[in-house]
Amino acid sequence: MPNYCHFLVRISNNCRLLRKNGSCLVISLTQLCEKLGNALRTVDGDPVARINLTGVHISELTDPTPYLEGGELLLTTGIPLAGEPDSLRDYVTRLASRGVLALGLGLGAGTDDVPAQLESACAGAGVTLLIVPASIPFMHISRTYWDLVGKTEQADLAASLTLQTSLTQAATRPEAVAAVVKVLSNALGGWAVYLPADGSAETYWPPEENRVLPQLREETARLGLAGTHSAATFPLDGMDVVEYSIIADRRTAGFLAVCAGRPLRKADRQLMLTGCMLLAVAAQREWQLTRANSVLGTTATTLALNGFVDAARLVAGDLIGSPLAERVRLLAIRGDNLEALTTSELADQVSAMLSGEPAMRLGDSIRRCRLRSMEDGVCFLILETRTDPDPAEESGNPVEAAVSRRRAQPVPFAAALSRPMPLSQLPGSTDDLRRSCLLARVGQISTGPGLRDPRAVEWVARLTAYSRADLVATVKSYIRNQGQWEVAARELKLHRNSLRHRIGIAAKLLDADLDDPDVSANLWLELRRVGAGNR
Repeated sequence: MPNYCHFLVRISNNCRLLRKNGSCLVISLTQLCEKLGNALRTVDGDPVARINLTGVHISELTDPTPYLEGGELLLTTGIPLAGEPDSLRDYVTRLASRGVLALGLGLGAGTDDVPAQLESACAGAGVTLLIVPASIPFMHISRTYWDLVGKTEQADLAASLTLQTSLTQAATRPEAVAAVVKVLSNALGGWAVYLPADGSAETYWPPEENRVLPQLREETARLGLAGTHSAATFPLDGMDVVEYSIIADRRTAGFLAVCAGRPLRKADRQLMLTGCMLLAVAAQREWQLTRANSVLGTTATTLALNGFVDAARLVAGDLIGSPLAERVRLLAIRGDNLEALTTSELADQVSAMLSGEPAMRLGDSIRRCRLRSMEDGVCFLILETRTDPDPAEESGNPVEAAVSRRRAQPVPFAAALSRPMPLSQLPGSTDDLRRSCLLARVGQISTGPGLRDPRAVEWVARLTAYSRADLVATVKSYIRNQGQWEVAARELKLHRNSLRHRIGIAAKLLDADLDDPDVSANLWLELRRVGAGNR
């Protein structure tokens, strides 16, 4: 199972970042004045402008700017304002240059009235001028501001942690990917899409946003994020889209694309990163489940092919969740790197050997298959039978029951497909199907009654019907000894010329060249099938 401890540590780190960064929702001067009432107001009593404050600072220095960062409300008793009008104007100019947004003048200590020159200087510099009554200590103003900040941070943090929890809970549901995508979309007020790296169907929310999928696929391919722990931002339909690469087990599982319906905050980005981690965990879990199911499927298939049908039913029941079909078809495939292909990829390759409806039906049947095993370089799949017509019957060549289809890129595999049979007959059909698969040409799928070459059936019948000599034994020995006259003659206890004469008769009788590999191979298989080829 995935390393959930490591995952929880990363979630904890995200929460720590949220607490450290806090919310980007700062306290406005309007909020502060509303909270304080008459303890902080404008000179004329008018409402203050909605400007955001970065802090409240108290200073009686004539130049407090070295200790300010900008965006503050500066509180002073007016002591620095004593002196000539020019010095007062210079004081306000320094504050404005540093980015101070508001100046709070405390009455009663340094001055009882607001100097007209101060009002004029503040208005000219764009600094909001406020007054604090004599009975109000500056610490009350400062404490109120930081109380508001704390409450806002806690509210934003609580909302962020609630969303983090919602995401984590979504990842535990059966449809984890869809649940995570939906939570992200709703939280950010936009849309979210998960694009699997294997090209399978995307998961998106809300449903009407499927319109973005074609462009999103193009952008994803263009960006080339596969294999990298990277993110990219690009415009789509006039909106900014953020796309992340989802990595699990050092493999790219897919891509998460998010388009928010509002400007992104720091907490939003942390939420998206959590979503990425959860999608990676879901992908890893799915891969591990697939591997476990593959082991069960291989076990059930091996048991069935070797005659342990009851045991195969028990194992397949755990895998499929329903009884194993009593009538099945057996598919054999040969080629390089078959183990590396998914069942869906196998379906694409095998169905490409046919055309039309038979190809589609066979492909669908393979995709539904969960019983698969490799034996001696041949991949076997046990397919459930349906009421669909046999592919061989619609292939246009039911006699030879073999179809090959030319493609721009030839299929690098060969296959053989049995007719429907009871599950109990699988063990007796495996060897025949393997031979047919090995004999099939690359790009060809062989199907038909018992997978027997109809020409070979007729050839054996003709050899058996010949009464003047034992042509069956003669041909059998000749093929077994690969056309070596001396060896075959000794085995048959015949003169070499007599053997040549009999082989000539057999060739004329069959109207075939026994030295042709295709002829000799199919004839040998049929001789063995009827018991004539046993050594």
